[in-house]
Amino acid sequence: MKKENERMQEVLERLALGRERLCQIPEEASAIRSGDLSSFADYFAKTAEVIRLFLEEYDFVAGGGLKKASLEELAGRNERLYADVLPEHYGKSYANPRFAVAALGKEFGQMLSFLAAEVRSLIAFAYEQDVESMVIRLELFLEIYQMFVCAKEEEGGLPDSAQVKETLYWFASDYSETMLEKNMCATFDWEEDFALRIIMDSDLSDLRYLYRFGEYISENELRMARYLNSLPEEKIALMADTYTEGYRIGFAVTGKDITKKKSVNIRYFLGFERVVRRAVENFRRIGLESVIYRAPQSILEGRKLGKNGYYGAIANKQFEYDHEYDQALFYDKRYVNHRLENYRNALESVKELAAVHGGPAVIESFGETPFEPEHKEEALRLNEEQQKLAVYFQSKAGALMNEYVKGEERSFTIIAFPVPEIGENFEEIFDGVLKLNTLDYRLYQGIQQKLIDALDQAQYVRIKGMGENRTDLRIALHTLHDPQKETNFENCVADVNIPVGEVFTSPVLKGTEGKLHVTEVYLNGLKYLDLEIDFKDGMISDYTCANFDDPAESRKFVRENVLFHHDTLPMGEFAIGTNTTAYVFAAKYGIGDKLPILIAEKMGPHFAVGDTCYSHEEDLATYNPDGKRLIAKENEVSALRGEDPGKAYLNCHTDITIPYDELGELAAVCPDGTEIQIIEKGRFVLPGCEELNRAFEE
Repeated sequence: MKKENERMQEVLERLALGRERLCQIPEEASAIRSGDLSSFADYFAKTAEVIRLFLEEYDFVAGGGLKKASLEELAGRNERLYADVLPEHYGKSYANPRFAVAALGKEFGQMLSFLAAEVRSLIAFAYEQDVESMVIRLELFLEIYQMFVCAKEEEGGLPDSAQVKETLYWFASDYSETMLEKNMCATFDWEEDFALRIIMDSDLSDLRYLYRFGEYISENELRMARYLNSLPEEKIALMADTYTEGYRIGFAVTGKDITKKKSVNIRYFLGFERVVRRAVENFRRIGLESVIYRAPQSILEGRKLGKNGYYGAIANKQFEYDHEYDQALFYDKRYVNHRLENYRNALESVKELAAVHGGPAVIESFGETPFEPEHKEEALRLNEEQQKLAVYFQSKAGALMNEYVKGEERSFTIIAFPVPEIGENFEEIFDGVLKLNTLDYRLYQGIQQKLIDALDQAQYVRIKGMGENRTDLRIALHTLHDPQKETNFENCVADVNIPVGEVFTSPVLKGTEGKLHVTEVYLNGLKYLDLEIDFKDGMISDYTCANFDDPAESRKFVRENVLFHHDTLPMGEFAIGTNTTAYVFAAKYGIGDKLPILIAEKMGPHFAVGDTCYSHEEDLATYNPDGKRLIAKENEVSALRGEDPGKAYLNCHTDITIPYDELGELAAVCPDGTEIQIIEKGRFVLPGCEELNRAFEE
């Protein structure tokens, strides 16, 4: 305890010294606002002011300001913290790589824009009162500033850019271990309860609680919290019970023992605390403590546009997109190997907690205006060698995580709800989504069994688009050696994937070929226009989209955000979504382009690129309600897991759905050439599936 107190005292002293130096920068910088260095003086002066603002917020939180301030004051302070990256100010922000490069030149502009983005993580650390994480970033900024000061005094010019880059490299390398250990504790230790205490102890009718998280709070979060506060307790219970029961059933249907687990990770969006509080209580009743950690804010934690944890509003999606690959500054083999070593050490430090972790329970949001990113030449991107290293790291890190949190013992669940931004009919849409999430699974189970019975007769499935959709695919299926006891397709109702409505399989790669095309689709927070993916023997052979005028930029966009830098990916899943009610509901309110894949995948046939749905669970026996064992749990890639796990698992899985109104034909083709028509012109024609068309008629 004494050592810890001494260490904390040292950190506080470093903070005090850093603050003192920071306060001198604006005045010093004003003295050199001339000639070639004027832009750099402006950069350091403005960035120092931004950091000072974050440090003032640290003082405000430490002094109990969150309890005393009015809602209006908290809203004003929150807006001020994010002001420089909000869309209306971003054009002249040094956190914008385009502006930074124009003002400072490409080499320094990219590095200093990275630094301006990285110090923004101080907001989260200020609210968590994590002094050490604040200090190391403050000291990095001061070190870089001092390099410019010394160069000006000694040579009258700029520092060596290679030395500046080396300083950024060692920051990332030296603090990799510290940040990973913090992250692993946050991931598995339920006593790391910053967010949990806010959720469980706050008066949720007093919306000031939202500002205690240290996230950007928009009208979405405020309106969502107000709306949930207006609902009766039984409706809140219905939402929470559907969510937590789905998690429990996920263990039950796969034969996993949930009693071996002691924790569950809740991931959600702010404003949903009333439901989350009830879910925490539900999980405790089944013996699970809730771990609730913040979505990454720092490049050292893996900050991305797609949030993984709890999160507020995204102040500017273009800012997040611009900085998604900032690690390109220092991403080399030495750094990757060092980070992997730290990754294992961090997991080892929490191995007892990791062993009893059950996996994530996710509440997704949807309804925001679809984001179409602007590509910027000035933004950092991984080069070809770095992309290979990124794939290598994800493969090794995924294998390490599975070593400590075994895939065959964990599960998950995921459910989605709209945010107020979805439109003026928000409350109607929310109520409709709640009904979708609680549809009678028994009705779908029976109909889906008829689909499976037909599909199990097939050697392959043929899918063709209609209208502007150019899809023409052949999906090869596994051979059933004992059709009375075996099946290719899982009958998926509402457990881990809510709402109900799909049958799915892992295709045989050899013989799976053709073109997958969708005119418009929203994947992982990004909108794609005319997305085309070609397959040969189940592997992606070509791809493009129409997002950018330059075809090369469109290919790069798909490679980064669908292939995740892999040269190719297998088709890991083929499924038929049966939730026509969801499809008609989306069409009624014109929200099809805003739906998350969780719902969209139930609204037509869909195809996943990447891992199968049974990643790390291939050898577990899975049975459908009719008692048949599922045999299609692997493909030729995942079958390599015994000899080379690095090649067997890709650590990604992206579903792409063809909506019913773009679907011309889906037919099961038997070994003797007989065809069983399942869908024609967007309607189910297989006998016994007529109920699925009722939603269209109504």
